[in-house]
Amino acid sequence: MADQHIQVPDGAQAPLPSLRWDELPDGPVLVLLDQTRLPAEEAEFVCGDVPALVRAIQTLAVRGAPLLGIAGAYGVALAAVRGEDVDEAAAALEGARPTAVNLGHGVRRAAGAHRDAVGAGAGAREAAAAALAAAEALHREDAEASARMAGHGLALLEELLPAGDHRILTHCNTGRLVSGGQGTAFAVALAAHRAGRLRTLWVDETRPLLQGARLTAYEADAHGMAYQLLTDNAAGSLFAAGQVDAVLIGADRIAADGSVANKVGSYPLAVLAKYHHVPFIVVAPTTTVDLGTPDGGSIEVEQRSGQEVSGMYASHVYNPAFDVTPPELVTAVVTEEGVASPVTMVRLAELCARSRQVSMS
Repeated sequence: MADQHIQVPDGAQAPLPSLRWDELPDGPVLVLLDQTRLPAEEAEFVCGDVPALVRAIQTLAVRGAPLLGIAGAYGVALAAVRGEDVDEAAAALEGARPTAVNLGHGVRRAAGAHRDAVGAGAGAREAAAAALAAAEALHREDAEASARMAGHGLALLEELLPAGDHRILTHCNTGRLVSGGQGTAFAVALAAHRAGRLRTLWVDETRPLLQGARLTAYEADAHGMAYQLLTDNAAGSLFAAGQVDAVLIGADRIAADGSVANKVGSYPLAVLAKYHHVPFIVVAPTTTVDLGTPDGGSIEVEQRSGQEVSGMYASHVYNPAFDVTPPELVTAVVTEEGVASPVTMVRLAELCARSRQVSMS
């Protein structure tokens, strides 16, 4: 079995996990909530091997930087448990989407655990178990990081906007669908909602695949949050009318200098926020900070198929999946280890070092 879909019956217990490991009679599988089918239907995509998982990653059935890291780690474990070439599987997974740094982080963590076990004399079964344990640990850690980011982010909002009644604008999707927990930027907005401090969540539709319209709205509905959907190019009129108190976004990669790669359309929001003196806040775990990438110009920006935009109506399309926001436009980067504000190379390195110390203790 390579892959298949399982239709979730109406009235099934909710919410479904975005990703789960399962043991079937013919072997282990990785089961994904297929995000390409939301919100119209909830269906699970079953990956029985690494090529199926690579297809799921590339088609965005599974997406979002932190969750891609978790998926990549489980993919390595899947290859190991099934007796496949782990190095080959790791290379295929890491190359599935180039911009999201978490994918490579998760792949390398599980592959490293497998390699260390083999080097210590473990057999195939024990080495595979080590890779799976690494994936499960990363999954738990991401859920914990999500909760801590929500706390730090809410505290920052209270500091910047003490009057409360926040009107928050967000872009793309950053909730439980991208995370082992409640998400990144969305988790902060959800914390504000639960604290009675959220007035409105403005949800950019997010072109071209409508992650905001399909996924963030779906999650906001599930939590009973007050939200309104807007077309991406309507955001400027909201700022001009004084209807935005803060912008909260996630990130797929944060360079060492604080440049932020996120879903295309984020950079224009940062420019608008700067002009209108509105805080522009990035929420991401330290695993998204890539100290090996020196600046925004060094970030590889994934180019998507032009058909995602044009269908049959145009033959020449520019369709980058992400854009890059320079650090001088970012008010703060919120991580599970604290807040970087102003956003500097030194502060980001300190937060990453603190994260490494915590994970080793």
